[in-house]
Amino acid sequence: MPGRAHLVLHLPAASLRAGGEPPSPVYLRVIADFTARGGIVKTVPHIRDMVAEEVAADTHFHLVNHGDGHHPRLLNVGLAYVYPFWHFDPLGFRAASSIGAMPFHASRMDGAATQAFFARLRKRLVGNRVSRYEQPRDRADFPAGCVAVFLQSEAHRGLRETCYLTQDAMLRALLARPDPRPIVIKPHPLEPDGRGRALAIALAAQDARVIVTDANLHDILDHAAVTVTINSAVGLESMLHRVPVVLCGQADFHHCAVTVRSPGALDAGIAAAEARAWPFARYLYWYFGLNCVNAGAPDLLDSVLARIAATGFDTGRFALAPAAG
Repeated sequence: MPGRAHLVLHLPAASLRAGGEPPSPVYLRVIADFTARGGIVKTVPHIRDMVAEEVAADTHFHLVNHGDGHHPRLLNVGLAYVYPFWHFDPLGFRAASSIGAMPFHASRMDGAATQAFFARLRKRLVGNRVSRYEQPRDRADFPAGCVAVFLQSEAHRGLRETCYLTQDAMLRALLARPDPRPIVIKPHPLEPDGRGRALAIALAAQDARVIVTDANLHDILDHAAVTVTINSAVGLESMLHRVPVVLCGQADFHHCAVTVRSPGALDAGIAAAEARAWPFARYLYWYFGLNCVNAGAPDLLDSVLARIAATGFDTGRFALAPAAG
């Protein structure tokens, strides 16, 4: 019989070193709440190639930061695009999360709950003009009805694995369309190699429709008719602006967008996205409110325990005291 279970957190090695940047607050809260109820927590450096061996060597439950492992006693953890929502997921996080394979039924969502959730999220993000990455505070103006394009970094392993179109192919397909509308391109603010920015600037020199900007993404979306991206978080933020989304890569939020898999399909994809009335409020409530963990909620640990229990693991093995109150 397995004995008492520990909760093992695989965290970035730098966050476990003395003097290093501490772990994300979501982990600090899980650790504090779990230990406050008498649980035992162990933190270990996340070494991707060692995770499977480490999980197999014990009978405890493992939470893996930015993990991609599959095991009955493991959940992969990562920010679900915007704070304070997180994936605690058996398959992966963001594009690889299990949400992508779930069915979304807009008609089953409570209308009042969805509208209230949408209004709160929109007020916090759109009203304050904030995003996951710092945005310029100066306001910028753009042509109404523009095509908004948000680039990502192809130097990032995860993007290379999830592209249906490369950024080069996506941009060239956009410019090949007989569409007179301005094309506003925002390079990724943390792109390490500058390739996307250089390409956008080169295309702007060839096509008068192209505008390259580092402006606040909310200023762009305020004027956009449609958003085109690989699988950026801005796709979800576009929904808060009620702007339809075209994805050129694998995304776990594809249910409320049009996905294209070849350059030749982009024109029809944009037309399809703009022609449909999308259930944005219901979708964001379903995605974030029902299928992610809210790190700011008072019952954060109970939400995490529910996701652990959903794997089939007996959470009674943690021997936790009941939640206070």
